[in-house]
Amino acid sequence: MVGDRWSLLALREVLFGNRRFSQIARNTGAPRDRLAARLKSLVEDGLLERRPYQASRFEYYLTESGMELFHVLTAIMTWGDRWINDTAPMLLEHHGHRIDAMTVCRACGEEVTPADLDLVSNAPGWTLSGPVQSN
Repeated sequence: MVGDRWSLLALREVLFGNRRFSQIARNTGAPRDRLAARLKSLVEDGLLERRPYQASRFEYYLTESGMELFHVLTAIMTWGDRWINDTAPMLLEHHGHRIDAMTVCRACGEEVTPADLDLVSNAPGWTLSGPVQSN
């Protein structure tokens, strides 16, 4: 259930290095029972893994699959900084300069906008309008 607000916020916190339940709860404001359920779901879905750090306490780490959400999370942060917040609560920097998420074509290196896209159905029996209707 990655599309859930608490799941996305929990993933963001783990990405930022806040791996303990108490840190994630404090920084997201999520109700503890709801956060526990979301973390369990994220572990079951293979986005996070739990590692013990004390007898019955765990830390959460992004899996390879979870790390691939980096671009999604930074895109959401960039959007939020533009449309939700007057001042960005967290800046993302690379070698001392601020970054914003953008989509770049791997082949030519150009920034891609929605107007630049050509959509091609790659699913057998489907078109861009949905499943092929048989008469």
